[in-house]
Amino acid sequence: MTTQASAPPSTKSQALRSYDVADFPALTGMEEEWRFTPLKRLRGLVGGDQAATGVVRHEYGQLPEGVSIDTVDRDDPRVGSVLTPVDRISALAYGRAERALLLSVAPDAVVGEPVTLRVVGDGADALAFGHTFVEVGRFAEVTLVLEHVGSATLADNVEVSVADGAKLTLVTVADWAADAVQAQHLKVKLGRDAKVVHIQVSLGGDLVRQFTSVEYTGRGGEAELYGVYFADGGQHLEHRQLIDHNVPDCRSYVGYRGALQGDDAHTVWVGDVLIRAEATGTDTYEINRNLLLSDGARADSVPNLEIETGEIAGAGHASATGRFDDEQLFYLMARGIPEGEARRLVVRGFFAELINKIPVEELRERLGEAIEARLAKAGA
Repeated sequence: MTTQASAPPSTKSQALRSYDVADFPALTGMEEEWRFTPLKRLRGLVGGDQAATGVVRHEYGQLPEGVSIDTVDRDDPRVGSVLTPVDRISALAYGRAERALLLSVAPDAVVGEPVTLRVVGDGADALAFGHTFVEVGRFAEVTLVLEHVGSATLADNVEVSVADGAKLTLVTVADWAADAVQAQHLKVKLGRDAKVVHIQVSLGGDLVRQFTSVEYTGRGGEAELYGVYFADGGQHLEHRQLIDHNVPDCRSYVGYRGALQGDDAHTVWVGDVLIRAEATGTDTYEINRNLLLSDGARADSVPNLEIETGEIAGAGHASATGRFDDEQLFYLMARGIPEGEARRLVVRGFFAELINKIPVEELRERLGEAIEARLAKAGA
């Protein structure tokens, strides 16, 4: 299944989509989609000619009633039914992953406790490829935590199907070891009156590039995408979204916040929202905010709206990158709070709204502790 483009696409709707890596030209770094990414640090994932000898394993505890986990072959009809690769590395992962992990939530199941699935890497010296399929049945409700730890050089695809009337809260955590590299495409397909809340947390790794896309299949779909990331010296954390409003009367909201400290800390946020001609009644907004904590750090932020109809409820975007608010620091220090503690309070406040959206207390506490540890490391 291939859609060819005779010339570079002028809109997101015309972008090349293919399961075959050969349909995508070799990467040079000059492409718009890759111009912020240091390709050399992606190791063999760029060339795609190295053997896949790396390993990632999956860990999970006892599953609650209504939830099951299994593995399926690539010829399972669900694999590829949500996600068609839009770049070379995603297509490479699609072709190289021999099996897919399948997580299923039964229709009408209301799962009262979070389900945690850990992806564990066993080394970054060899390439690894993965494929995960999450299906949430009609009118089901569940919170899923997908956590990435250990060391790996991984390209993976995650397909998420949320059926009519279902509600999914998905928390993805990239807490890799310092040498890890990951390039991931996560695609969500929403049914009629379905809702997804995705909270993306990125802390670890040498280079982590995550692309999240959303597609609607019926009226009333809602997508809320939130992101929390903290880049330390030398890290490259890149987040891209494409919200494809392709049916009427759907809603989306994107809110990402990041902090950076240390030489060559680099974050990239690119938020694309496409409102097609048939998507009347769309309501969408996206915002990205970045806090620079030291010299030598760089944040690139690019919001984009592509609107093909004027019959919408609302559409907007915003982006802001800056240093500490001197007035906030002065206010706190004037009340006897030492500068270092005042700086930590400002950072906590910057992240608090989004961290509190994570519905897992243990994870909220762990994230807060990780942020505190990074601030302490920098002497803040």
